[in-house]
Amino acid sequence: MAYTLAQFCTDGRAILKAEPLPNALARIAERLGRLLSNPAFVAETFSDDMPPGRRVLYRDAETGFHVLAHVQEGNKAGKPHSHGSSWAIYGNAREYTDMVEWRRTNPDNEEHAVLQAVSRYRLGPGETKAYGPGVIHSTAHPKKAWVIRVTGTDLDALPRYRFGKEDRLLEKT
Repeated sequence: MAYTLAQFCTDGRAILKAEPLPNALARIAERLGRLLSNPAFVAETFSDDMPPGRRVLYRDAETGFHVLAHVQEGNKAGKPHSHGSSWAIYGNAREYTDMVEWRRTNPDNEEHAVLQAVSRYRLGPGETKAYGPGVIHSTAHPKKAWVIRVTGTDLDALPRYRFGKEDRLLEKT
């Protein structure tokens, strides 16, 4: 039997309540990969003509985690950011997302951040990656992509960190 969104949400809630966060994120990311390998879930959640944007698929009243479906516009790259005190797990349903992880190289008390790229990789269909609180990362979608993102809370209600043009971004050589 294929793994469903309802099973994923039930498992996610149980894991978050029972495990320390680093272990929980790894286990939820593994289950998200299982969910993304269910063609019926992907077909029910996304269509070819769906416009770019996000939809909330699930919000857990007890733990606060959210499951979001994103249609990402092609030829677009996001700026480095973190999810503040929350966490996020990304998983691709269709196409791919190019990811970069960054680390800050100057003290936090300095006004502008200096970031260095430390890791680059591509998430393809069925692949997932968890980012704990404060982990700086960026996403790029050379083509239209269909992505599921699981977050620890409603990120719009939290202070988050985005790094802009005045910040120095150092590419790893």
